[in-house]
Amino acid sequence: MSNNDFIIEQISDNENFTEKQKKILEAAIELFSEKGYASTSTSEIAKKAGVAEGTIFRHYNTKKELLMSIVMPLIAKFVGPIVVNDFNKVLDHPYDHIEDFLRATIENRRAVLIKLLPVIKIVLQEIPFQAELKEYIIEQFGEKIFGLFVNKIKIYQEKGQLIDIPPNSVARLMLTNIFGYLISRYILFPHNEWDDELETERTIQVILHGLSPKEK
Repeated sequence: MSNNDFIIEQISDNENFTEKQKKILEAAIELFSEKGYASTSTSEIAKKAGVAEGTIFRHYNTKKELLMSIVMPLIAKFVGPIVVNDFNKVLDHPYDHIEDFLRATIENRRAVLIKLLPVIKIVLQEIPFQAELKEYIIEQFGEKIFGLFVNKIKIYQEKGQLIDIPPNSVARLMLTNIFGYLISRYILFPHNEWDDELETERTIQVILHGLSPKEK
């Protein structure tokens, strides 16, 4: 099953979607993720879906309503459990060393990003322009995950494995590096040659030791 098929299955779960409606959603997901919401017209979506443009507006009053019909159900029904609950498995595990915790965090977020890549592309593109979407994501995930991550940082600071600066700052710096690597790997430069294991270890080392050479 392709990513798009999997995503459509989640959106249409317990809904009486027609085959035409599923084709519209599939076409919209593909075009929104490739070209961006603003650069995609409903006529393009209709052409790709093999339906008349009027068919789109029988199901969705506006292009924005179509966008929200894709991202909101996924966030509420599927992305939420994966992003929050699945990450809790990492946060709840008592890793002795910060390196192991960071490695597990990277691999956990990598798996989520790969599975939901088309819709994550759409969300990243539209967060700056869709206030409703931004607020919903912050409310559903940002505050919950960030608070749990900060609590984990405090544990490693108490163990003496991290420097004593505000844990909120440590968490932001770590997450910036982790998501910067994953977004570069799978969204910005997916066709570059990547050694995932090596890049993971390099990301961890930069987080913990920076880029300065070790003192002799």
